[in-house]
Amino acid sequence: MTTTTKSGQRDPFDLIGLAALNLVWWAFISGGVLAQWAVLFPMFSVPVVLACAAGLFWGPVAALVVVGVSAAGIILWRLRRPEMFERWVTRRARTRFLTWFRYRRRWAKLMTACHLSIDRNDRTFIPRLLSADIGPATDRVRVRMLDGHCPADFENRVSHLAHAFGALDCRATITGPGTVELAFRRLDSLAETVILPRVDHWTKGEGRAA
Repeated sequence: MTTTTKSGQRDPFDLIGLAALNLVWWAFISGGVLAQWAVLFPMFSVPVVLACAAGLFWGPVAALVVVGVSAAGIILWRLRRPEMFERWVTRRARTRFLTWFRYRRRWAKLMTACHLSIDRNDRTFIPRLLSADIGPATDRVRVRMLDGHCPADFENRVSHLAHAFGALDCRATITGPGTVELAFRRLDSLAETVILPRVDHWTKGEGRAA
């Protein structure tokens, strides 16, 4: 007698093990991201650590006091020094988030879709994203080219890159050995309304002088 098994059926223990590995991996990634944000924004991470320490040693009331004092200090900072708060908190958080959301989140997938990855010996190599400068209208992304790339590889794919990353257009400029800067224009600055100052008094003054 022969028996048959359904193809594609997986052992439940394999699925459980795979789920556990994925859980550990995502926990590791999340911990790394939290550590980076804690270092980047100590004005928030330090009060959290102090509140936890106060709650551990002196109880929840002490933790609430630390949280309240810290929150009041941050609000006062925001009201009294908005430019400084913008530079140290809002702008840095916005840049960090948009860099991940616009570029790092799908970088490998879109580089492959734009035919800028290189396959060698059953391995796929992706150009490295070095940094991103998020601007009000244009984002400037620095990329490390792979061995075998030439400037024309990026210059000939700018329309594909603009479409892939949701920009109006893209320009590629070589900024150093093996380094290319991709300028993604996301807003049309010329389309914004510009309010000109009134010139009535100048016209009257010129009329009197004549």
